[in-house]
Amino acid sequence: MEDIPKPQRLRCSVQNYNWGRTGEESTVAVLFSRNNPIDPEKPYAEFWIGTHPSGPSSLLSLGSSDSRPVLLKSWILENPSAVLGDKVSEKWHGDLPFLFKVLSVAKALSIQAHPDKELAKVLHEMNPSVYKDSNHKPEMAIALTEFKALCGFVGIEELKDVLTSVPEIRDMIGDEHIGKYMSIKETDPYDETKVVLQSIYTKLMSTSEEAVSKSVSKLKHRLNIESKVRMLTEKEELALQLEQQYPNDIGVISSFFFNFVKLIPGEALHIGANEPHAYISGECVECMATSDNVVRAGLTPKYKDVQTLCSMLAYKQGYPEILLGTPLNNNVSRYIPPFDEFEVDHISLSPGESVSCPAVLGPSIFVVVTGEGSIQMCCATDEDKITVGDVYFVPAKNEIKLTSGGTGETQVYRAGVNSRLFNFVPAKSEGMDPSIHRNTSISH
Repeated sequence: MEDIPKPQRLRCSVQNYNWGRTGEESTVAVLFSRNNPIDPEKPYAEFWIGTHPSGPSSLLSLGSSDSRPVLLKSWILENPSAVLGDKVSEKWHGDLPFLFKVLSVAKALSIQAHPDKELAKVLHEMNPSVYKDSNHKPEMAIALTEFKALCGFVGIEELKDVLTSVPEIRDMIGDEHIGKYMSIKETDPYDETKVVLQSIYTKLMSTSEEAVSKSVSKLKHRLNIESKVRMLTEKEELALQLEQQYPNDIGVISSFFFNFVKLIPGEALHIGANEPHAYISGECVECMATSDNVVRAGLTPKYKDVQTLCSMLAYKQGYPEILLGTPLNNNVSRYIPPFDEFEVDHISLSPGESVSCPAVLGPSIFVVVTGEGSIQMCCATDEDKITVGDVYFVPAKNEIKLTSGGTGETQVYRAGVNSRLFNFVPAKSEGMDPSIHRNTSISH
């Protein structure tokens, strides 16, 4: 009989970036407090679950309190094929291919993009202190609360409106560049429109700090006056909010170029390589390829690599696709992005309800976000009590049973390797809505 490694409970890492929510206002802090003390004065931005060296998880069930913790990565490497499954171990060279996170966002993150694999290798070789690994970082965010983000360039006609109605942008880019963009048609080939959009965005982002400061000041002054005689648009109100958080930053101006996305709980946004984005506020579960590569160009005190960002972007235009999840049964919805490395299940259980999570051919990570109950491993008679902040790493071929206890709903999220890698696509559950997205309107 095959010896299948047992699931392990994890101790996870946090990142205290200054944009995170403070103390117990942060879901990240609440999750972290399950196994660690928290500082009520500190921001708790990201809860990391995985093997990335910038925030590695360790095994709670192995090692003692006075010994060096056993890292999840080290434990996997002892028997990668058995822990990850043969196909996953072979494809990703014995490492966990995804990084699972929870984010608590109090103020805007940087305007950023993540490089594709080819560029990631080049950046890592050139500047390893900033670009700390050679992997790409496609990602997906699932809203736990209302979640606001900037993502992707607005459509052609909307950007024309921006260029004609925001005088500060017009002054920074110049009439010649704007004239070229105004001549673009929706039917023009993508390669042609990309060149023009790249030229005006690069011109904007390359503006001197002194000129940016003057333009942001003019924008703030104008909008404050106009707000007394008309209702500002959402984008204008956002620009004023960003200016308060990051005064004199080019990100305040460039926010007009991007789609302003507002997710409600349960909606998800996936972001591929070379797509600009910035999370604004709210809390989410996030999954990505195992990488921490970020190219930044605004809304940040950190290193800005404007030239790299402007040269790498795909410059696709249109509103991003919003995933709603595919119901597998009454308790489980699956979010399947177009990336091999990961998928995410949302498991929702009313008091007393149970659900079995069948064995799969790759590894899974389970995190309890709300509620309490129990977890039972395959073929075992004993159950472990679970509560908010508990995290389990489940090796390949393990079946798991989750049961909700207490009086409230139990919410658990599972990350795993994308099922399509194993030639499995979830079927529509009887009586369920098969719709998996809200909007797919993308120019070109």
